[in-house]
Amino acid sequence: MLIPIRHENMSARRWPVITLGLIAINIIVFLATFFTAPDDQQQQANRQVRAHLLMLAAMHTELTLSPQTQELVKSFQEQNPKMWAYLQDANRPVADGWDAKVRLMSDEDALQAEMDTLEKQYAEIVANPSVVDEYAFVPAHPRPITYLTANFLHGGWLHLIGNLWFLWLAGFVLEDLWGRPLYSIFYLVAGAAALQVHALTNAGSTVPALGASGAVAGLMGAFLVRFPKMKIEMRWILGIRSLLRGGYQFSAPAWTLLPLWLLTEIFYGSLVGHASGVAHWAHVGGFVFGALIALAFRFTGLEHLANKAVEEKVSWVVDPEIQQATELMEKGQNDEAIALLRNLLAAKPESVDACSLLQQISWRKGDVPAYHELTAQLCALHLKTRENDLAWQNYEEFLSTGGENMPAGTWLDLCRVAESKQDFERAVAEYQKVAAAYPSDKRSLQAMIAAGRICSKQLNRPDD
Repeated sequence: MLIPIRHENMSARRWPVITLGLIAINIIVFLATFFTAPDDQQQQANRQVRAHLLMLAAMHTELTLSPQTQELVKSFQEQNPKMWAYLQDANRPVADGWDAKVRLMSDEDALQAEMDTLEKQYAEIVANPSVVDEYAFVPAHPRPITYLTANFLHGGWLHLIGNLWFLWLAGFVLEDLWGRPLYSIFYLVAGAAALQVHALTNAGSTVPALGASGAVAGLMGAFLVRFPKMKIEMRWILGIRSLLRGGYQFSAPAWTLLPLWLLTEIFYGSLVGHASGVAHWAHVGGFVFGALIALAFRFTGLEHLANKAVEEKVSWVVDPEIQQATELMEKGQNDEAIALLRNLLAAKPESVDACSLLQQISWRKGDVPAYHELTAQLCALHLKTRENDLAWQNYEEFLSTGGENMPAGTWLDLCRVAESKQDFERAVAEYQKVAAAYPSDKRSLQAMIAAGRICSKQLNRPDD
């Protein structure tokens, strides 16, 4: 089993409120319906009642139907004329035991009694509809509202968790790229498009379809188009022993992983269709739709306009103190600029601008110890905001200007960044430096354990 863990760009310019909102809605709807939804056996029984009702009405058009049944039959005939003709074919294969029994019946009164019994059962189902009956998507008789609502229903915990994890990984970077309005519209339309493809490939099916997987597949298709080279970290689990060890981890670009997933869905959709209980063709339809729309967004300039709007909203308003300190620095009044920036950092200790400007002034003054201190501080700020590349750049500057020992906590976080990027040799070397520089600090022990783990599991050097 392959499970995606993360990808290279796990940060955004602002909070992904739409993606988080979609996740929250799915969880709330699931919790609200989980304890009231009928079990699988009851759902299967309800579907059989509808199917038997339609089969009997198709085989024996002379029977008297209630208005409720007439409405069901008329709707099914209009939306599925080929399936209706198939049900009327006396030579079609037997569907189940009930179908075999009814075909042997010739007495009209007995057939009418069977129809009356089915109508009574169907009336009870209609009078007490479940959430699935009302809001799941049924290809045989789709209702407009279900193109929306089916995307927020799930059949179980694993179904829910799987969809929401993929929604998070693919969704928040696309929301950051396209902006909230365009992303929201895309997600909902992708879900509807996936359900429509499912209806086309399962015409006449009375099995309800539900889940966010069609919409999420649309996000995956768009992710492939927009970030084909982005590396995705995967965990490969082979059996119980592998699971206990945490599996085997590797990274690969999106263009190698996502098309493979698509081909797998096409294979299973062609081989087993809907028999597996999974709407494989809905996944394929959503994926292709997402890829095509992402291309359209990009080449029509719509993506550029949306991204520009996001940039305008997230652009910083520079602190007046930063502007004033910059002017003082340009006039050569470095001490006054330093005092101003120190006061700003005291009030706003996470101000990257203030720290960066102080670092520049310290270098100009030749105050190397202060420069190293501020470089380490800047490195910690970038690590906190997950700007790992900038943090490593700060560290390289620290080393190239004669710096030796970073603060233990910051240094340890840098080691973990190197390890997450699978630069294991560098990670081990840095972990060992941390341990040597801070022998009496508890983080020395953490560093040695981490280095030993990498040597044993990743570098195949158990002696080290």
